[in-house]
Amino acid sequence: MAAANHKADLMHRISELSFVLDEMRLFLDTHPECTEGLEYYNRHAALRKEAVDEYTRLYGPIQFYDVTDTNKWQWVCGPWPWEGAC
Repeated sequence: MAAANHKADLMHRISELSFVLDEMRLFLDTHPECTEGLEYYNRHAALRKEAVDEYTRLYGPIQFYDVTDTNKWQWVCGPWPWEGAC
């Protein structure tokens, strides 16, 4: 059960950080010279990358772009959303 909670918590964290990056992208589209905004974006982009890397290492890829195994196509190995993956 603890692993399932960690997986869900990690995915929730990735979703939160993705939201922050989406909002900051919109802000930076209209304020491209804002160094404080760019620093904030870069800091949260690094946090999201760390979370995605951890999730991928522990539970497999989130996107097919993240498939790293050269011996098998691991994208189809986990449960599908209709099988409770979400």
